[in-house]
Amino acid sequence: MIIIKTININEYNSSMGKLIDIESKEVYLKHHVNGAINIDKDTLLYNRDRLLNKDETYYIYCSKGNKSRRVVSILELYGYKVVQVLLNN
Repeated sequence: MIIIKTININEYNSSMGKLIDIESKEVYLKHHVNGAINIDKDTLLYNRDRLLNKDETYYIYCSKGNKSRRVVSILELYGYKVVQVLLNN
């Protein structure tokens, strides 16, 4: 059983690792956390070996938390260091 690491957005700072918003570009452009990069969930999952480094930690969020929880659990299965970030919605 995988236990997903989760933090609140207030606990995140940029020195911890990259913050990735996995929403569509349209949603990202309407609202995103300052400093976050946008890689939609499908692009991230299908291109993980090209986009991610297993030696780095990535902080992943979405607007509601459901997609990010799923993406974090999948990436953990592939050996990536990932943390789900929950927004204060």
